[in-house]
Amino acid sequence: MTRNVAAMICSVVLLASAGCATVPGQEGAMTGAADRPMLDLPPATDAQARAKIHTELGMAYFEIGRFDVALDEASNALAHDPTYPPAFHLMGLVYMFIDDTANARTSFLRALRAAPNDPDFNNSYGWFLCGMGEEEEGLRRLALAARNPYYQHATRPYTNAGMCYLRIQNDEAAIAQFRRAVALDPANARALYQLASIAYRNGDYPVARSYLVQLHQQSEPTAESVWLGLRTERRLGNREAEASYAAQLRVRFDDSPEFREMMQGNFE
Repeated sequence: MTRNVAAMICSVVLLASAGCATVPGQEGAMTGAADRPMLDLPPATDAQARAKIHTELGMAYFEIGRFDVALDEASNALAHDPTYPPAFHLMGLVYMFIDDTANARTSFLRALRAAPNDPDFNNSYGWFLCGMGEEEEGLRRLALAARNPYYQHATRPYTNAGMCYLRIQNDEAAIAQFRRAVALDPANARALYQLASIAYRNGDYPVARSYLVQLHQQSEPTAESVWLGLRTERRLGNREAEASYAAQLRVRFDDSPEFREMMQGNFE
């Protein structure tokens, strides 16, 4: 599993426009009412209890990149309860990450037809739509997930919305979303990195440094964040800090593309 795929999984399973979108064939079903995530609810039947166990196991496998096993567990869940929405959601996630977009869309919509206001489902489908170039609809889905008062992981759709706004080159909106994500979770590494990256791109190097310091205080550095730190300190003329970042790349990330860029002197 590549670094980018791992980050995407974290963002989806672990974002500001208002309004409610509708699921085809279910116009009027999405009223904006706040629903609890289905996986947080106790199962209503024995069959649903068994389906829930398989779905939760499948999610665990999904999060470590074992997409084949995750898909098998989703199928096992549906064998117990053929209408269990979280199992279709899990299938949608798997199909999205293996680039089977047709089956991903079908699976997400099957989950949403049964639970149109589920914040997990809307977060995942919103991110999927952003990746498909349907940013407006995707952002509406992400906003619906983020404003659900029962959702304990609103930092996820805010982060995803920030990434979605970056796709359409709206830095101002992206910054607002990433800041909301960090306000809810100060250790949100993806949001902190993106805030630093935007600041660097806009030439605001002290702000970029500030976000990187916060990022590295909260989580382990990555080759990507160290490389951005190196270039930020280089721009600020802080040779000691630049050298420190260079040493980290050399010692910890010598097989990374960022290290090769440093060795070739490609700082921009």
